[in-house]
Amino acid sequence: MRHITTNDTPTSTIRGIADHSWQARGLCHNMLAKDIDELFFHAARDRAAIDEAKSICGRCPVKKACFNYALDNEIRQGMWGGLTEDERRPWHARVNKRLDYSRVKAAFEGRDVHLSDAEREAVTRHAYVRGWSPERLAYMLRLDLDWARDLMRNAAHAVADRDRYWDQLDETEPADDETAEDEDVASPVQVPRQVQTHSLIAALRKAA
Repeated sequence: MRHITTNDTPTSTIRGIADHSWQARGLCHNMLAKDIDELFFHAARDRAAIDEAKSICGRCPVKKACFNYALDNEIRQGMWGGLTEDERRPWHARVNKRLDYSRVKAAFEGRDVHLSDAEREAVTRHAYVRGWSPERLAYMLRLDLDWARDLMRNAAHAVADRDRYWDQLDETEPADDETAEDEDVASPVQVPRQVQTHSLIAALRKAA
């Protein structure tokens, strides 16, 4: 049966968890094991090996996939994605705070990708705004249904709070209805973050 769709979005380049096909396109794929050990698992401060490995990684078409693979699988030894162990250490330390919208988009496209806590929260909020059911979110993220319900409930509160505080008018600027009616398109009021600070903190303390 033929399906007609208007969705012509290009397929995401993000690989699924079990998809290792990208490795065959790496420039280091056909290198001898001895050369790989010397270049990509070099001795500490071996600048010659590091420079040569970085030169290879810099031209590699799967550099980003290699980097993400090391982060997702907690591989801390060796050079991956053109970064040494020391250069990659800060990324490993804050991997759960990573927010890569290409990965969020890939998750919505049905790819089984590792999501950080921040990316999972972005997916949940977007799913709530789209009107998804907890069952659908649970299936997508492979979660327990009760956990998915809790995530959707938290997303509902977060979206409601965001809209409530964002819609507050700056009391120092009186509203002018006549001016608003003359404008062709009404633009949202840009409230400075400082204006919201005290009321937001008070509300959070009350909620706690």
